[in-house]
Amino acid sequence: MQNNKTTLSTTKFAVLVHSGEDYFSRLERIILETQSEIHIQTYIFDYDTIGKKIITALKIAASRNVKIYILIDGFGSFSFPEEVIKELNETGINIRFFSPFFSANSLYIGRRLHHKIVVADSKIALIGGINIADKYRGTPTALPWLDYAVELNDEKIALSLQKLCSDIYLRKRIIRRKEIKSVIGTAEQFTISVLQNDWLKRKNEIYNAYIKNIGNAKKEIIIVGSYFLPGKKLLNSLKKASRNGVKIKLILSGISDIPMARRASCHLYAKLLKYNVELYEWKKSILHGKIAVIDNNWTTIGSFNLNNLSSFASIEMNVGINSAEFANNYLLHLNEIMEQCEKITPETLKVRYNLTSKFTNWVSYWTTRTIEIVVTYLPHKRFRKFY
Repeated sequence: MQNNKTTLSTTKFAVLVHSGEDYFSRLERIILETQSEIHIQTYIFDYDTIGKKIITALKIAASRNVKIYILIDGFGSFSFPEEVIKELNETGINIRFFSPFFSANSLYIGRRLHHKIVVADSKIALIGGINIADKYRGTPTALPWLDYAVELNDEKIALSLQKLCSDIYLRKRIIRRKEIKSVIGTAEQFTISVLQNDWLKRKNEIYNAYIKNIGNAKKEIIIVGSYFLPGKKLLNSLKKASRNGVKIKLILSGISDIPMARRASCHLYAKLLKYNVELYEWKKSILHGKIAVIDNNWTTIGSFNLNNLSSFASIEMNVGINSAEFANNYLLHLNEIMEQCEKITPETLKVRYNLTSKFTNWVSYWTTRTIEIVVTYLPHKRFRKFY
């Protein structure tokens, strides 16, 4: 069963990719068509049905002497079998953990590799929020988690991304790196930027892009936000935009794999409604997407959640696209999604939450914020071990 979608944001250089078969068929095709080198870096790589299918494709590519480098997060992919890693290394596939959960001298929770990138032959790239796991593919009876990626067909960007992935995999020290950007056409009518967030490396491009584009918005802001728990600065930016007459719509989780995080988001509903923000809850599957479309022109899609973990702890990557054509096509899909959501109003909020549930939401909010703060600043004791 697939997400209901009748439109695709597609250009020659950037294609919107949906979770489910759309993403994984593309990933398998890219692997099988790779001629020389491929990099995969992801937070979660589950050794389940789709994980095994992707591994089979990688083995076929390796048999053709394709150089393969896979980096999976030590916490998100904690269950990935060590014996499979050994087997893959023996077949010539380079695979390792980023910051293993347990190291020789500590229990390391903090800084995580949260981005999801695939780069092949310095020609094609997939960037988004979709991990390699069955829950993102879906089953005949269950929708995949709602999420998105972008397939980029721009050699300038792909070449820079392949160099970045190689440096990270090989643990090269990267202090500062220029923005990865490509201008398509004339007068910057179509601009693709690869935005990075890695606070320890002074990279705050995704967060800054959100603040800038929300602050400059004139007409409409649509945000799809899983684990939505923005800080004061971003909330104030939304509040100011609303006061300036900008229409704001948030598509949030109606069900979640982390119930406390969802309750923490619900604690903000009353405040957001006071700002005249329209709230929509997606309940057909778990919402995992992290995207925004602003003023029918700027679109961002990737791994960056609007919370402290993404802002200050994890390594994140988004694509920023300035294109009215791409944005307007994507909005047709998002309008379909909102039609299938439950809209939250002040009236429905009063019915849904009594004093007990409001208190539970309040406790969840402050508990989640505290956990985020602790986890965020834990890795700062290990400045010398960036990778």
